[in-house]
Amino acid sequence: MIIRILGDNQYRLAEEHEAGIDALDDKLVDAVLANDPEAFTSSLKALLDYVRTHGTEVPPDELIASDGILPADDMTLAETRAAMEQSSLKMPTEHTEGKTV
Repeated sequence: MIIRILGDNQYRLAEEHEAGIDALDDKLVDAVLANDPEAFTSSLKALLDYVRTHGTEVPPDELIASDGILPADDMTLAETRAAMEQSSLKMPTEHTEGKTV
């Protein structure tokens, strides 16, 4: 799985980390949907830390499509919501069925 963090880099993660990413991604999306800035900040930090800790940076000269695109460290809840609505963020898991962002 290839995950891009906006303003950072792409990271390659082994399949064994998909469940961890899915769980953290769900918490982040839930925080956005609940419009909860505190939960958003902590969820975003946890997800980005997980990707950076368990992933390996993709070399800049390697062109590869991302499976998911995550917000930058400094994006606000409002900016993240707007990016999700415009589909410029592609969260790693498509689990928002029935939910409106």
